Amino acid sequence: MRLIALPPDASGSIRAGLQIEPKPGWITYWREPGNSGIPPQVGFSSEGVSLDKMSFPTPKHIVDDKVDEVAYDASVTFPLQLTAKDPALHELKATAFIGICKEICIPFQAELSLTFEPSARSRPEEEKILRAAEATLPEAASSEFNVSDHRLSPDMKELSLTVTLPESGETAPEVIVAGPSGHVFTKQTATHRDGRSFTTTLSVGKLPKAYDIHGKTWSALVIDGSRAIETPLAFE
Repeated sequence: MRLIALPPDASGSIRAGLQIEPKPGWITYWREPGNSGIPPQVGFSSEGVSLDKMSFPTPKHIVDDKVDEVAYDASVTFPLQLTAKDPALHELKATAFIGICKEICIPFQAELSLTFEPSARSRPEEEKILRAAEATLPEAASSEFNVSDHRLSPDMKELSLTVTLPESGETAPEVIVAGPSGHVFTKQTATHRDGRSFTTTLSVGKLPKAYDIHGKTWSALVIDGSRAIETPLAFE
């Protein structure tokens, strides 16, 4: 695991990334990992540095005899957007906390740091890594690829989605819904695809006690072949 970053620009904005390379057979987790995983977390101790956003590349739904997780089973870089009060920042320090899993989930923490040398403002290797990481992020919803309707059953046991897909096909896309913090839903109980039109019903697992859906926003990640979108699901 390592920290990658470009020097601050004139406004103090920093493009960075947390890169994790699990050993073969191991996985690390998405922001809502599933039944027993640990989502990646990163904090910065450098004075005057704040984390504005951490983005998550499209994960996999990994299911076998031992795990049912939303995770990554290969090298992954999480793009980070930071702001430094001082654009002349010399050193960047971070603490990263992740979970890695093979047969059991193991928490792992590391202290990371790097320095910005004034004589080397160009970092082509880091720029290449960050561009590649940004290319793995889900797309924003568009007219050709979106969730056009979503409905939660009155008993809050089933979530129905209507999806417009980018291309015609026959296979059902992967759908991962992140509900309340710590809850992710992946089990599709009924699906139908007709070209670019897709409908599905997901089984909603146990929600927090006395959970009120009104005014809440969940999110849906839809993966169709090599393309994916992540879009909010707002409930009135």
